[in-house]
Amino acid sequence: MSNQRRGNWKPAAMNDSSRIDAMSLTTFCKHAKVILEERGEEDAAFYFGQVEDWLRDGGRIQTGHNDVARILGV
Repeated sequence: MSNQRRGNWKPAAMNDSSRIDAMSLTTFCKHAKVILEERGEEDAAFYFGQVEDWLRDGGRIQTGHNDVARILGV
């Protein structure tokens, strides 16, 4: 029997190269909205604006069907 206590187990986190922070995603959506508006793609620009607003208001990106619909405002 050992006197060493049991270690805590934690799942491996995603590495930094595969993770996008909220600020980068917000900036991406902002630029996408502007570019799409310039190209006359108003509908697509609107939805990127919805995501940008969601993130700026402190929302998190969630991937469930209903969560995505709520973020997009549909």
